[in-house]
Amino acid sequence: MTEEILLQAKGLTRAFKMGHRVIEVLRGLDLTVMPGEMVAVVGKSGVGKSTLLHILGTLDQPDGGVVTYRGKDLFSLPEAEIAAFRNRNIGFVFQFHHLLPEFSALENIMIPAIIAGLPRRQAKERAFALLEEVGLGDRAGHRQAELSGGEQQRVALSRALVMRPSIILADEPTGNLDESTSEEVHDLFVELNARFQVAFVVATHNLRLAGRMGRTLRLEDGVLHEEDG
Repeated sequence: MTEEILLQAKGLTRAFKMGHRVIEVLRGLDLTVMPGEMVAVVGKSGVGKSTLLHILGTLDQPDGGVVTYRGKDLFSLPEAEIAAFRNRNIGFVFQFHHLLPEFSALENIMIPAIIAGLPRRQAKERAFALLEEVGLGDRAGHRQAELSGGEQQRVALSRALVMRPSIILADEPTGNLDESTSEEVHDLFVELNARFQVAFVVATHNLRLAGRMGRTLRLEDGVLHEEDG
């Protein structure tokens, strides 16, 4: 029996107007992600990696093409259903962690679960378990300003995992970290992928991280090309 495709993009197009010019960022892009797969997307700055992740995560809509999740056409759904789907099935990690500074690490992780309607006690239990998973159980009560850059990114990754999504979309997740801390985050991605069987699609300039993923794709001229090796 053929394994079911987790996430698939077919014929994605996306263009932006800049003054009198139209910039075509995606030009008929195709992508298939299988359950538990780790995929790196590399390419020059401004080539459209963030745009692609935003479309895959339903944060932006393509001008053309479709995105399906386990065969379901996501952009055919009403906006409220898309938002609910996104919250429950897709985790996001960005270069800048976007933690809310007035909340503790634990509270930041709980937010998606609270939005989804989980009982507060269950949300808190899930959040604390993830903090322990990423080695920050003793930092649960600390706020953003009391955490290092690497710790903040670990909290952001825990927040992305709290709804137990099947896929994490990460946009330059180590772009704001030093080399040593970046390696720690890389290790964590691999460990969490193995432990939870969550798929990762990571847009990165870091070729060391890309090399540790199962597959590397280069975004160039609006389409993806398989990298050798």
